[in-house]
Amino acid sequence: MDWIVSAGGAGLVLLVLRDVFHTLWHPAGRGDLSMWVSSTLWRASRRLPAGSRVGAVTGPLAMAAVAGLWTVLIVLGWTLVYWPHVAHGFSYAQGLEPTSRTDFLDALYISLVMVATLGLGDIVPVEGWLRVVAPLQALVGFALLTALVSWISQVYPALTRRRVLALRLAAIRDATRSAGQVMTPALAVDLATSLATDVIQVRVDFAQRAETYYFRDGDDHSSLAAMIGVAVGFSLEGQVSPSADQRVATAMLKHALEDLAAALNRHFLHLRHATPMEIFHAYAADHGRTLVRP
Repeated sequence: MDWIVSAGGAGLVLLVLRDVFHTLWHPAGRGDLSMWVSSTLWRASRRLPAGSRVGAVTGPLAMAAVAGLWTVLIVLGWTLVYWPHVAHGFSYAQGLEPTSRTDFLDALYISLVMVATLGLGDIVPVEGWLRVVAPLQALVGFALLTALVSWISQVYPALTRRRVLALRLAAIRDATRSAGQVMTPALAVDLATSLATDVIQVRVDFAQRAETYYFRDGDDHSSLAAMIGVAVGFSLEGQVSPSADQRVATAMLKHALEDLAAALNRHFLHLRHATPMEIFHAYAADHGRTLVRP
């Protein structure tokens, strides 16, 4: 029975490490546990009143909740590994009486000390396999801390790229509305090509850093959910241009937008038989925005 409890703890640790790997380093960037936490908090935040401060920071809260859950489960998993062996597998410092202590609390204490890489030395393993497992937990704790720092450093550049694209689209909309402003075919080609590249980058970010979907943007000008309609309208206008180069460039943009819509629907929205425009409208509504008409 003791080894069953320890094996269950080891399985829990492996489950968390698998989720960390799939969230941070797998090309798909979608850990089952992290995505469940993020999507659950996102759905809960949508029920809050408009303008709620909690709703505005759903993304950071979701990341903090995932990091906290990973840590708690790793600590709990190693606690279960130690628990059946506390009485005979560990040596207590002078002044600590093993017979008057609670095995589970001591196992939890050992796990917390090891995952924090403190190594206080008042309770130390004496059995051979425990002398290997305990330092291994310290290595996992250090790796988890490093992974969380890496996670943060990956998420915010992706958010910046998304918001920069939204601001570019807002600037294009405002410029084309100005009286007397006419875009030449050459400029339209350059703009459509660069926008297609930016849209593809955002689509990759959503695939590899899925948690960025659950971050809200400040206003409509910096919200891709609101401004993506400008890119759709620009691609449609270019399809009827007499310039072959412009038609090709805007066709590239159109395909990039369709791919982005398919990724949003596959990973987050799950609409059936929806057109790209219907997906973009649903994306805007999911973020509390209204899609700018193309």
